[in-house]
Parts: sequence; C-alpha cells; structure tokens
Amino acid sequence: MRLVLPLRIATLPSAPLLAALLCGALLAGCASPPTGSRGPAAPRTTYYPPLTPSQSDDIAIHALGLVGTPYRYGGNTPDSGFDCSGLIGYVYRSRAGLAPPRTVAQLSGFGEPVGIDEIRTGDLVLFGRGRPTHAGIYVGEGRFVHAPSTGGTVRLDQLAGVYWSKQPLEVRRP
Repeated sequence: MRLVLPLRIATLPSAPLLAALLCGALLAGCASPPTGSRGPAAPRTTYYPPLTPSQSDDIAIHALGLVGTPYRYGGNTPDSGFDCSGLIGYVYRSRAGLAPPRTVAQLSGFGEPVGIDEIRTGDLVLFGRGRPTHAGIYVGEGRFVHAPSTGGTVRLDQLAGVYWSKQPLEVRRP
C-alpha cells in the first residue's frame, strides 16, 4: 500500500500529527495479505527500443577501441579496468544510452534472443551451460570483444576459436 500525503509547502504537520500519520501507514501495511498469497510477482522488465544499425556499429567500434584495457573483477570504467559485464555496461551506456543488467546471469534476459545465423555487430554473446558465466560484444566477422578473467586485458577473440567454439552460446540483441 502506498500512502500519499498532500502537504502544503508553507505549513508542515506538527510532530504528533506526522507521527500518527506514519503509524497509520505502517499499520495499514500490516493489514495487507502476505506477499506469498498474492501469487508470483511479475518479472520486472525494462523496454528499450531496438538498436539502429548505426548504434550497433558504434557499439562494436567502441568495444574494439577498449581492447588492451586491463581486466579487473568488478571493474566498469576504462580507468579502473573491466570485467566482462562491466565492459558491456560501459559500452552500451556510453554509445546507446542503455543500462544493461550488471551481472552475466541477468544479461541472459536482456534484449531478445537471436539465432546465430542472424548475429550482427553490437549483439551480446553469452557463454555457459545453464546460466551464462561469461559475455562479450559481437563485432563482426565471427569476432567478439570481452574481458576474460584470465589474460589480463580486454581482448578480441574468434567465436570459432578452439576454446569458445566448445562453449554453449546464446546471442541477445538489446
């Protein structure tokens, strides 16, 4: 329950009145049925308009420009370094004004799924069995930019490479 109190700027309620109103609001919340009895909560989704081809290309170019940036767990800026989801968040915010989720697991629900045969620059590539554990940005010609936990820097790799071709792959288009 949400309590909305009309207040005039010139006069604020006295402390006893304000205390009584707040207590009433708290008690009203206690009268609500428990969360579990309402059924499952609707998933929170944020709608973003599809990226234009120009935005997708700009995302890919910006990601390529970050190759060589140091890896840092939890990092999300060029100055502090990047982990894989921090790199994605930084590029998408700065080039498309989008705020993707912060974790790789949450990225698996970001945007729309895309078949590997429809992949284009700016798409997300997510790797892992079940829940994804690693992600990058597709930049074209079978390549993607990512911040691996090993190797020390943001780098460019091939989807068809020995390691990555053996990993389960999911493609998402914001």
